[in-house]
Amino acid sequence: MIGYTTLGTNDLPRAAAFYDELFAVLGIKRLMDFGRGYAWGLSMDKPGFAVMKPYDEQAASVGNGVMIALAVDSEEKVQALHAKALALGGQDEGAPGPRGGGFYAAYFRDLDGNKLNAFCVKAA
Repeated sequence: MIGYTTLGTNDLPRAAAFYDELFAVLGIKRLMDFGRGYAWGLSMDKPGFAVMKPYDEQAASVGNGVMIALAVDSEEKVQALHAKALALGGQDEGAPGPRGGGFYAAYFRDLDGNKLNAFCVKAA
């Protein structure tokens, strides 16, 4: 159902460098350059992720209760994304671990304070 997600940034070069390195852990590269933002993904027909300077030219802000969840296929990738985010200067919002019902996740904030989660689900 989701085509793509977009987060705002007030420092596009810093955000782009963060996500270039973070998504490299999954082999994901930039697909698009909008001039005021970038998009990453596996291909144009799969869900994507973008970071942009706001169109209205106002400061980007973090939404309370907003979180982007990144689906991966292993606990090791959850751990790797969380570790990479922290190494790049992101904030820990919940260490990697089981959350119940086969759901394994880790939570972090990017350099602009946006909350993200990496997760995988093990079949029962």
